[in-house]
Amino acid sequence: MPKASVKKIIECKKIQLIDLVLDIEKYPEFVPFCVGAKVHEKKKKDNLLLIIADLTIGKGPFKDTYKSDVKYNIEKDFIHVTNLDGPLNHLENTWHFKEKNNITEVSFDVDFELKNEFLNIIMTKSFQFALEKISEAFQKRAENLFGKR
Repeated sequence: MPKASVKKIIECKKIQLIDLVLDIEKYPEFVPFCVGAKVHEKKKKDNLLLIIADLTIGKGPFKDTYKSDVKYNIEKDFIHVTNLDGPLNHLENTWHFKEKNNITEVSFDVDFELKNEFLNIIMTKSFQFALEKISEAFQKRAENLFGKR
């Protein structure tokens, strides 16, 4: 299964970065290869924000949509995502946020398996690069929205 991890230091408050990550419907504006996003459900339960959302990923005629279960633990500043439906056998990604002096360290870990074995082999070889591009997109978006002017 393709696995990758990225850690970034971003000049913004932790809550700003968390809000950016949870604003899933804006992903097509800045996340590479994300061509669509739809939130089906968003509710708060105890210490959790629960979101069910679709992301459509692709390029040109090649695109696919997967449904995710997103859980944000408000007390622990932790986001956990798993797949519910779509081209994935397995998806688990986690976001961890730590802030010091208005600078946030974010760690993003992804572990997934596509249903298509051939595509899995291809993704295994290129996924760390793709994840770096995605994390750079989040960093650039945060700097544009919240950076010093």
